[in-house]
Amino acid sequence: MNLSPTAQKAINTLEQAGFEAFIVGGSVRDLLMGKPPKDIDITTNALPAQTKEAFQGFTVIETGLKHGTVTVLIEGEPVEITTYRIESDYSDNRHPDSVAFTQNLREDLARRDFTINALAMDSKGTVQDFFGGREDIAAGLIRCVGDADERFNEDGLRILRGLRFASVLGFSIDSRTAEAIHKNRDLLKNISAERVFAELSKAICGVNIEAVLKEYNDVFVAIIPEFKPAVGFLQHNKHHCFDVWEHTARAVHSAPAEPVIRWAALLHDIGKPYCFTQEENGTGHFYGHPRKSKELSADIMERLKFDSATRDKVLLLVALHDNPIPNEKPAIKRFLNKHGKETMKELLSLQHADNLAQAPAYRGRQAELDSIEHTLEEVIAEESCFSLKQLAVNGNDLIQLGLKGTEIGEALNQLLELVIEGAVENDRDVLLELVKAE
Repeated sequence: MNLSPTAQKAINTLEQAGFEAFIVGGSVRDLLMGKPPKDIDITTNALPAQTKEAFQGFTVIETGLKHGTVTVLIEGEPVEITTYRIESDYSDNRHPDSVAFTQNLREDLARRDFTINALAMDSKGTVQDFFGGREDIAAGLIRCVGDADERFNEDGLRILRGLRFASVLGFSIDSRTAEAIHKNRDLLKNISAERVFAELSKAICGVNIEAVLKEYNDVFVAIIPEFKPAVGFLQHNKHHCFDVWEHTARAVHSAPAEPVIRWAALLHDIGKPYCFTQEENGTGHFYGHPRKSKELSADIMERLKFDSATRDKVLLLVALHDNPIPNEKPAIKRFLNKHGKETMKELLSLQHADNLAQAPAYRGRQAELDSIEHTLEEVIAEESCFSLKQLAVNGNDLIQLGLKGTEIGEALNQLLELVIEGAVENDRDVLLELVKAE
């Protein structure tokens, strides 16, 4: 396992100064799983002042001296180096009230969340594993270091981190850790909305998200109470053999692993229980549920502090998810004119996922949606005109013909509609002749 030159340089520098140094945490886990680590964190028995002295000649940023962390710029790349430490008392269920430095690596690793993250590796590839992390990686298991209740009470966000690791890595969760997750789920109410949103966005894009959503629905309800009515809510409709929550979980799993589409899949039917009606024969309907889902989603996104770009895209997809798109070029061009190519592709992906989460006998829409996607690609490949900016004439051309004010916009839109319908060519001379003839 070859470390990056930057990490190697940092460890070598500390070792040459007479200190221990290891890469630690998730980067070791990733290396053991054969994945390139995203971030390299280094831990050492050097005190912060000693670390600064060891890196004389380098740019050293005092990013967290109180907690023993300094950042060293090595060839322009930031490397976080933290002194072995012991943490105690977490009155806010998130941050330690006090931090003490230690010379013992095991004590440092004992404060970490899960065994798969409580690993340290030196520059030669030797792994220090005091809590069975390597065995748990091999077994595909998420297990807290030590007592799970204590770990979660120290930092409630670890509950979501556990679900995220289970989802993204495809691991199962140890029974005692799972029990503690259910027991302590309300600790998530103490966590900032920004951190919850960030963890959820990663979790819902995992390969194992369907199982996580189904097994830990109470955790998701603790974060988003609007989900509670969906859990166990039978749909009483031949198209749906699953309750609303299981349908949602299956739709999320079936959607492309992109945050916008998966958030839309997670929220698309949240309004269903609020819109339920039943015929005399018992058949259930959910008239107007896209509108209600959008309304509830808007409130949820405000609470979780979504960025505006993601919020707007998700709300649009939720609002449109039940809208059929005729497999005709004019209809597709009108959609493209109103919403754009990216939104149409995302909507078709969402509709694919929604249909795959229905009863097996009613998943026949897949071929229809494939055909719509094929027509969309034809429209794009033909460079068909579907927007005013693609129209062969513009406002200045119409001004030259004597049109004024609102006449200009009206005329351009009429020309665009004729082009979209295929009634006329998108040719400048042809379009100008039409305007002159009016």
